[in-house]
Amino acid sequence: MTAVGIDVGKAALDVAIEGKAGAMRVPNSVAGLRKLMRLLVKLEQARVVVEATGGYEDALLEACCDAEVWFARVNPRQARHFARATGDVAKADAIDAQMLCLMARMFADRLQRYNAPLP
Repeated sequence: MTAVGIDVGKAALDVAIEGKAGAMRVPNSVAGLRKLMRLLVKLEQARVVVEATGGYEDALLEACCDAEVWFARVNPRQARHFARATGDVAKADAIDAQMLCLMARMFADRLQRYNAPLP
């Protein structure tokens, strides 16, 4: 399993992948999502954790569903509590992505896979 954390913003996605230093940034656009999905499907059993961000994550969730990438959408308050519990009080996109990646690793068996709502 490879843990992945994605911090979602209006214009960009910050992506932290277990075993890789730092976080990469891709545009939160059709082209950026295509690039990200090509990367995620190559990972060994990717477990992606994404914060709910009031709709900015919707295109990402749809792309993950279409690419059959496992992911969980978590409550931002719970993610912030997790970050505080690890001693991380900084609030930056790359750091948030890394915390979500750690959350994916630590709670891989406890997180519930997101299921797209039926039309």
